[in-house]
Amino acid sequence: MVLISEKEKIYGLIDDLKAICSNYGLGNSGNEYKIITETFLYKFLNDKFIAAVKELDEFKGMSTKEAEEKLSGLSDDDFDFQMLDLDAKVARIRPADLISSLFSRKGEQGFHITFDNALLHISDENKDVFSVAAGAQSKVRLFDTLSNLVTEVERQDDFCRAIINKLAATSFDKIFQQKYDFFADIFEYLIKDYNKDSGQYAEYYTPHSIAQIIAKILVPEDVKNVSIYDPAAGSGTLVLTLAEQIGDKNCAVYTQDIS
Repeated sequence: MVLISEKEKIYGLIDDLKAICSNYGLGNSGNEYKIITETFLYKFLNDKFIAAVKELDEFKGMSTKEAEEKLSGLSDDDFDFQMLDLDAKVARIRPADLISSLFSRKGEQGFHITFDNALLHISDENKDVFSVAAGAQSKVRLFDTLSNLVTEVERQDDFCRAIINKLAATSFDKIFQQKYDFFADIFEYLIKDYNKDSGQYAEYYTPHSIAQIIAKILVPEDVKNVSIYDPAAGSGTLVLTLAEQIGDKNCAVYTQDIS
């Protein structure tokens, strides 16, 4: 079970990001959802990367700060060499694009460009594994230039500084020690807020408690080498719960969505 404090941390960060969006005229807009989900994705990839790096031989026993400082001191060739031993399912993030690095540079003029470029670098470096497949075999990158969503150009630096301040103040280290559907909580928390008057939650996700019951019914005994396909995955809660029930090393998951 994920500690309640970890969930509260997630919800608190969502609320902080919503407040930032509101302060810059983006509250309750389609762009607010985009900003929150992409910002969380950056935080997720960053913290998961650091957690994986600390498992490498050269970084064993280091704190997050020590690992980040060691990474920053590596040459490009040494960094690439260390990445050879990193789990292929972990996104590679150059030291200059880490949240801690951006936080240390937030006072620079034109910081919004630095912020946007970091996200674009992460997208480009990991596009072969981490991207969204679209029609005609094209791939949609993970991040866009978020600062452009703030129409007042003179406020773009402060907008990105506000975001990086919140990201740098939170750590999700403990979450990666458990099998935890990180984004389902974010999605459900947001979708309930955005659709609170429509009552159409079921279109987007299956609540965790229901997903766990369905998974136990569908997977009554040990199974191996199976494929799971969900053509209307929504938040993915149900299919991920099934994968956890089977064991993620015993199945392959394929999903699409209706809308």
